[in-house]
Amino acid sequence: MQAPAPRVVVVGAGPCGLACGRELRLLGHDDWVVYERAEEAGGHAGSVVDPAGFTWDQGGHVVFSHYGDFDRILEETLGDDVHEHERSSYVLVRDRWVPYPFQNNLRHLAPEDAYRCLAGLIDAPGVNGGVSFGEWIDGTFGEGITALFMRPYNTKVWAVEPERMSATWIAERVSVVDHRRALRNVLLGLDDVGWGPNNTFLFPRSGGTGEIYRRLARTLGDNVQYGRELVAVDTRERIVRFADGGGDGYDALVSTMPLDSLVASIVDCPTEVRTAAAALEHNGVWVVGVGCERPLEDDRSWLYFPDPDVPFYRVTNFAKYAAANVPGGDTARYSSLLTETSYSEHRPGDRGSIEEQVVDGLVGTGLLDRDVALASVHTIDAEYAYPIPTRDRDAALAVVQPWLQEQGIYSRGRFGSWRYEIGNMDHAARMGIDVARLLLEGRPEEVWSS
Repeated sequence: MQAPAPRVVVVGAGPCGLACGRELRLLGHDDWVVYERAEEAGGHAGSVVDPAGFTWDQGGHVVFSHYGDFDRILEETLGDDVHEHERSSYVLVRDRWVPYPFQNNLRHLAPEDAYRCLAGLIDAPGVNGGVSFGEWIDGTFGEGITALFMRPYNTKVWAVEPERMSATWIAERVSVVDHRRALRNVLLGLDDVGWGPNNTFLFPRSGGTGEIYRRLARTLGDNVQYGRELVAVDTRERIVRFADGGGDGYDALVSTMPLDSLVASIVDCPTEVRTAAAALEHNGVWVVGVGCERPLEDDRSWLYFPDPDVPFYRVTNFAKYAAANVPGGDTARYSSLLTETSYSEHRPGDRGSIEEQVVDGLVGTGLLDRDVALASVHTIDAEYAYPIPTRDRDAALAVVQPWLQEQGIYSRGRFGSWRYEIGNMDHAARMGIDVARLLLEGRPEEVWSS
């Protein structure tokens, strides 16, 4: 006798939650709902329009894919309503713009710095397993690249010291270059810029990255409900409760909310699970968008800043991604720069002066003239930006995730999985698809379990 189809409750209308709902529908299942605390879809991949008419993402997102399933979502939602870009990205080091990846393009440095980096690569001792990220950087790149870029940049991005992090997450996230290739590029004057899966990327013609998920949510109709903030989970009764006083029962709960917040909401959670989840660390990012009354003339995509005296670690040339990101689509009049400055409990920063710091930083790095009229300075506080792969992360997840699944709870997505290495939009969407197939067909998950 076939088991009855489960009641599936999905929390979060971002890439993972919506892809899960879509897959449940494709599989012919109709007893499911997606609850979203905000008033529109997108989650961490959402976008906003500020009062001046500039569109901003909640970070420097670009759209690329490892999976055919995500490609099909993009085709269904956007069709031809996209721009295709080739990455043009640079790192500012000692007043020199070095093509990304930095370690592959040392020829653009001053000769003494290029020599320092090459000598460090040659002398790098290598690494064995079980090291911290800081030790991995030192052992892989040697003194020069570590000092000029890898250590200061990663400290800014993560807002923690690299020694607090493991090196298990790196995979395709960090370009590793051997000294022979680096030396060849310097001596032969070669640029080596094709590394990485985002070397080419897509971007919606209007609405920012969030437009993908707004459109996807519309196809799911009333199965997506907004303004429903989860505040409690009763795992014995299998009921979720919301801030508005309502609730719903479930057979399976697919949660894309931050894993630490999910566990904190469970009323009967064992102490060891609650303690493990509380040990997970994340950072936040102040996304400060600066809209300028000047034409779009810079053809670069995004820029990196390892210098500790520059507040932001990355600037995205957001008007280049789509003209509709500026008022009226008028890039002959407007341009826009999306900056990201991270903070954490270890490096709290100064929220009160962040806008002033950013504008001064843009002027100091030559991206903005002091006399340019600013049409908008808009700040988004992305409290959950990066799940930090600390050295204790995997041990904590090994306690939390199995217990959740015993209760019929599947915590997936960027912050549901808490695994940065599978934290892109395509990863998150595929996790949602995989868990839907698991629940209805018993098919093993591929991304989350990899």
